[in-house]
Amino acid sequence: MAIRTNDPTQLFAAAAGGDRGALARLLSLVERGGNDAREVARLASPHTGRGYVVGITGAPGAGKSTLTSAVIADLRARGARVGVLAIDPSSPYTGGAILGDRVRMQDHAHDEKVYIRSMATRGHLGGLSLATSEAIRLLDATGHDWVIVETVGVGQVEVEIAGKADSTVVVVNPGWGDAVQANKAGLLEIADVFAINKADRDGVDATRRDLQAMLELTEFAEDEWQPTILTTIATTGQGVIELVNAVLAHRTSAETSGELTRRRELRRREELREIVERRLELRARELCQGAQWDALEAQVMSGARDPWSAADEMLRGISA
Repeated sequence: MAIRTNDPTQLFAAAAGGDRGALARLLSLVERGGNDAREVARLASPHTGRGYVVGITGAPGAGKSTLTSAVIADLRARGARVGVLAIDPSSPYTGGAILGDRVRMQDHAHDEKVYIRSMATRGHLGGLSLATSEAIRLLDATGHDWVIVETVGVGQVEVEIAGKADSTVVVVNPGWGDAVQANKAGLLEIADVFAINKADRDGVDATRRDLQAMLELTEFAEDEWQPTILTTIATTGQGVIELVNAVLAHRTSAETSGELTRRRELRRREELREIVERRLELRARELCQGAQWDALEAQVMSGARDPWSAADEMLRGISA
């Protein structure tokens, strides 16, 4: 029977036992933020580290959602439990996610070992909401062997996914355009595996040559992982087994070399910094109101006072 509570402790216990409704409520608490979200983080943290996080990213229209669905099917055939975060563009009117990715993954809707959640970008520049890290942790803590994060294609700032994932798959299409521009976008730097999707189209060989040429300009250490380039046709499943095998090979390499530990430590460090920055930002917004703020703002607007000294006065109370 579904649990009827909003208490994070009870919800977490139920979600860890496989209650999908409880997991959905926990993820809603995470997205909402505040004290409940902090409590979810406290509960989940001791149970993390077993799930493997894969980022799937690339330009809009590359077929990421269809490819993600095919990857889910392959992982399930291998007996894995899979959690998916589909990062959707926020609606400009409601702030909610469009949910297009979940529509494309309906083949897995009735599989109890697959959990798919759309999360809205909520205007965040990089296409990833600040709740994404916590949602990843929660899926890991509730027993998902793999956590797949599929991102919005938003150009240069899409490299942010690399900071959230253990392995990153960059999806491109044949005739993908100027490889130099892709390099500027940072996709070449973050990729552990390249998937040339829609490989039944013309231009596959040229795209592979472009990628290989760009990689040859990069200096790799002798024992460092060099990105794999392979082809897929997500609509038919062609190449998907090879794609998952390539991710598994990268995982083995990262575990052996210590790179996986390094990435996860960096992720936790950056998350800590991000939380501090966000809380300071919220504190600053609270500070920029009230009688003292109104008086200083009026002085600055009239030219009676410079903005720097006014800011110093407002900050004096919290910097003491």
